[in-house]
Amino acid sequence: MTLLQVIVLAIIQGITEFLPVSSSGHLALVPVLAGWPDQGLVMDVAVHVGTLGAVIVYLRRDILKICLGLLRLTRGETDDGARLAGLVLISGLPVFAAGFLLSKFVGGALREPAIIGWAFIIFGIVLFISDRIGEEKRTVSDLKVADAFIIGFGQACALIPGASRAGTTITMARFLGIDRREAARFSMLMSIPAIVGAGTLLGIDVIKSGDSVFQTWVITATALAFFAALIAIYAMMGWLRRQNYTPFVIYRILLGVVILLFAGQM
Repeated sequence: MTLLQVIVLAIIQGITEFLPVSSSGHLALVPVLAGWPDQGLVMDVAVHVGTLGAVIVYLRRDILKICLGLLRLTRGETDDGARLAGLVLISGLPVFAAGFLLSKFVGGALREPAIIGWAFIIFGIVLFISDRIGEEKRTVSDLKVADAFIIGFGQACALIPGASRAGTTITMARFLGIDRREAARFSMLMSIPAIVGAGTLLGIDVIKSGDSVFQTWVITATALAFFAALIAIYAMMGWLRRQNYTPFVIYRILLGVVILLFAGQM
């Protein structure tokens, strides 16, 4: 792996992780289109850890509220922070169940370029529909247990490469009438537990490797992904103050068509 590959992967991951355009789909495509060897799971997780740092910085108030709420919960008290923590936990249940079933019965069959291309297109169209018909009357504070589970079902759909975790969760939230910025906010909160788990495993693997060059690449990728993600988050949330998700839909459809052409499916 070269420094150029590390830089490109980190920046692409940082920009796309919290946008509804599928960061995993982009990470899978980069080595194919550039003719590079696959970067491997550890590097993929490294750039995800960088984006985790960015979302923690952006959502620091929400995270502090959750931590204080959990602390009060240990004393038998409940508040909005504990409730928000519960909603995030509930929203993660569908993806754990779906992940187990996919690994047991499907394996890597979903990583075919044709599936990725169609996922970009189909889920992009569904995002467009939800954003058009969804009202903007509700916030994260209005979410119920059933709402969190439904949005979590969207996250489970994102196990299909190209579907986009941010895209599918935002889609479900918009169908439920959640405000555009609030939908993106809850989607980012949902990402934290999954990235924390993967990042813990990454740290163990990197330390065990004993490869100083590899460790340097991992640190570089994590740092670059952090700054790229932080810029992307602030840009997207600023955009959503007055605009909608249509530009992301157009991008998804165009990229999906390119992938299908590249795979000889169109």
